[in-house]
Amino acid sequence: MKLYEVKPHSKIKIIDKDVKNPPVSLEQNTDDILDFEHIDGMYSLCYDKDRNPVHIAAWTEVEVLNGRTI
Repeated sequence: MKLYEVKPHSKIKIIDKDVKNPPVSLEQNTDDILDFEHIDGMYSLCYDKDRNPVHIAAWTEVEVLNGRTI
């Protein structure tokens, strides 16, 4: 599903093969697991396993993993 279809505050896994990030964000890759907070325009606010803020495009293909931990 597209990230913009995911409920805020969900745990997600990136399944997209071509992840788009703004230039100032930490790069993310296929199979990375993130805590998704919300969409903010074209990009999202997520946190990686070290609680670093990261931003991926709102149209990124993801799998919802609620109930799992990073």
